[in-house]
Amino acid sequence: MTFKGQSAVVVGGSRGFGRGVVERLIASGMTVTAVARNARDLEELAREISAKIIVADATDEQASERILSETKPNLLVLSAGTPLDLRPLQEQTWETFSRPWEVDTKLTFLWVQAVLRANQGPEHVVVFGSGAALFGSPLSGGYAGAKKMNAFIAEYASGVASRAKRLIRFHCLIPPMSPHTEFGAAAARAYAQMSGQTFQEFVKQLPSPPSPTDIGTAVVALHEDPKKWNQVSYRISAKGLAPVE
Repeated sequence: MTFKGQSAVVVGGSRGFGRGVVERLIASGMTVTAVARNARDLEELAREISAKIIVADATDEQASERILSETKPNLLVLSAGTPLDLRPLQEQTWETFSRPWEVDTKLTFLWVQAVLRANQGPEHVVVFGSGAALFGSPLSGGYAGAKKMNAFIAEYASGVASRAKRLIRFHCLIPPMSPHTEFGAAAARAYAQMSGQTFQEFVKQLPSPPSPTDIGTAVVALHEDPKKWNQVSYRISAKGLAPVE
């Protein structure tokens, strides 16, 4: 299926899973705008593929409404997040512990809220949760709880849209730890050290971790077949999508 004539905004689209989403959507015919804080990463992305770029802090309370109004996307993907401060609970400060809430959850809250408030907004929103929300993540402070809240926000927003009879679909994509991104590799190294394993030994135990391309393929699948993917939250691995029971 081609998405020619449609457009998307990918928040956190300059690297990692977000970049994989940008690449797959462009390959499917969409016009894609990547939003991120790092201008250098975005400029590199624009040179390498035909993505539009906007430099912005996704947690800025004015950014979401402004960017959605300017771009009017069919699809919004929220894949941005903060780097983790990986250390055990007793070594965390409240600032490091709560950082995922102040970034990952705050930006999801603001952008989903902007979608619900808009008179004409995207008809499909994909937010990112994490396998940590299902199984815990003892070295990442409040990250597991923040990502669980992202799934709740998607569920709440889906209910709001349904009651208002607005045709907006909300999905939460839940990937496990993946060594295929800089973010995931850092987490894998920390957990390997905690368990007394080498990085390679630890990674071998991970169940089918998805690559950025796998994530992009999953977003394409969710967007192109509304009747098939009628649940809000889905786990994603290299083998594909599976509903969260």
